[in-house]
Amino acid sequence: MKRRPAPQDVSPRERRWPGRGAAVPLALALAVTLARPVARAEDFLAFKFESYAEAADRVTVRTEGLTAEQDLNSVLHLDVALVNDAITGASPTGIPAPAGSGQVPVAGLSDHRKAWETGLSAQVKAVNLVVAVSGSREHDYVSRGWSLNAAADLNEKNTAVLMGLAGHNDDVETFFDPQHDYVGKQVTTAMVGVRQILDPRTVVTVDFTWGRETGYLADPYKLVQKTEELVPGSAFPLAFAENRPGERNTGAAFASLNRAFPGVGGALEGSARFYADTFGVAASTLELAWIQKIGKAFTLAPELRLHEQGAAKFYYYNLDRTSLIPTVVPNPDGPAYSSDYRLSSLDAVTFGLKATWKLQEHLQLELAYDRYRMRGRDGVTPQSAYPVANILSCGARISW
Repeated sequence: MKRRPAPQDVSPRERRWPGRGAAVPLALALAVTLARPVARAEDFLAFKFESYAEAADRVTVRTEGLTAEQDLNSVLHLDVALVNDAITGASPTGIPAPAGSGQVPVAGLSDHRKAWETGLSAQVKAVNLVVAVSGSREHDYVSRGWSLNAAADLNEKNTAVLMGLAGHNDDVETFFDPQHDYVGKQVTTAMVGVRQILDPRTVVTVDFTWGRETGYLADPYKLVQKTEELVPGSAFPLAFAENRPGERNTGAAFASLNRAFPGVGGALEGSARFYADTFGVAASTLELAWIQKIGKAFTLAPELRLHEQGAAKFYYYNLDRTSLIPTVVPNPDGPAYSSDYRLSSLDAVTFGLKATWKLQEHLQLELAYDRYRMRGRDGVTPQSAYPVANILSCGARISW
């Protein structure tokens, strides 16, 4: 069994290395960053290692990432990112906890994911254009992505208008049709935003994202349970594959404020994000970080992230109190149901600290620790379904 991100999965692992179910496709996530009108002071090569480990022998992810940026000439700039994930551990199946127990059943998982992305940007007068392509492969999931983004400078470069369009075409391995092992999933995402310099110390960004997914959107490893009376007077709990709708529209609004405080050598970064989709999930996320310079070489950055979401309209702990009749073979046109805890009502908090040391003019080291905790809010799903994790990362960056 494998862990697949739900539509609004908020684990730090998915945020840092967006993948198969992330709310924003990988190509758009990187290309939008490239399109933001931030001056590049230097080209660089950076390596990062991250360990994401959930408590109670749940999911463990070891990630290695390599990123490079290089000016090709006065107009063109190239960005390349490579990611290698090793995933092991266990994840809840969706089956309820046994009677008298609060521990939900879990199933072991193991996988290896390789992903890459490359973006080429061109500065054409006051407009920065970025074209990016990406790919990701696991033993049962193949993803191919593309994006086109633009940032136009206005108002003597105090204002930038941001626009982006991206798409993913994925193949998902399933088990219900031996003659068609892989089924398709398509994702299209569009973004428009504005970045405004208010004064020499303050920058505000506001953007809006719309997305649409079609095809096979369920998780082939997640189950739901319903007790059925197979013979009169005898009822048995039966497990069925979850069944999600075959299409989903998403919308998100994002706003951020960056404010420098030269007098104390620090800066404040804050952002808010509001999300909703046609699965019925509505969510909000707040992030705060303080970047404090210590001397000429050290920087410390404590950060806090708060997230809350409501349940999908077809989330059920089990189907016993419903009139739903599960389908033997998943059918996106049939009744929708899922017991994936990531679609339940929940909140999550992440707090951490990142230290950066500029060892030499062109060599920088980074070390970070985060503590992540997710908690259910529906009063039905046991808390054992929700993860608690430690995230440790370190990296180095060489510039020229």
